[in-house]
Amino acid sequence: MSQSVIPDVLLFVAPGCPHCPAVLESLAGLVKEGAIGRLEVVNAAVHPARAAELGVKTVPWARIGPFELAGALPPDELRRWAGRADSLDGMADYFFDMLKSGRRNRVEEMARQEPARLHALVRLMERPDTSMAVRLGIAAVLEELHDSGLAEILIPGLGALARSGDALTRADACHFLSLIGAAAVIPWLRACLDDEDKEVREIAAESLEELGQS
Repeated sequence: MSQSVIPDVLLFVAPGCPHCPAVLESLAGLVKEGAIGRLEVVNAAVHPARAAELGVKTVPWARIGPFELAGALPPDELRRWAGRADSLDGMADYFFDMLKSGRRNRVEEMARQEPARLHALVRLMERPDTSMAVRLGIAAVLEELHDSGLAEILIPGLGALARSGDALTRADACHFLSLIGAAAVIPWLRACLDDEDKEVREIAAESLEELGQS
């Protein structure tokens, strides 16, 4: 991903919505600035089928590049999402918000659409503000994707974290590798058997046992 792509925006509004005019004005301003390439505005009351197809349940609702955002977002936040619509850090921020608010299904949906987006989960693990709730969300996503094989692209990144992060990150990385479960995780887990942290060693050993490795 690069940060050079200018995103298009789809905005749903409805009559009587008190916040829709302000969001529309802000996005129109971003078009003028060149921060977004095109703005399509849809009246959800006139086109309810299209709103339902996209899962729009409240307005204003905007899709900025890959990001689906609902509510009265201020201009600076709209500009921020537009500016990060094609960056790994932007995807990490979006996944952080989705997992923190319990919208894990959205992360899974986006990962199935474009598996490379999963690299944002590794980026999240590197951040000090990633809470236990978000880490549990990452685990749930990997469990859901287990049979698909999509998460195997994360093995090198998680393996590196299992050897270089702090103790909590190393332990989580070992656990996440076990959730992926492919044969390629085994060398990474074996390397963690001599970790200086007892919990990391135990998780690595348990994970290898679950994978049929003594």
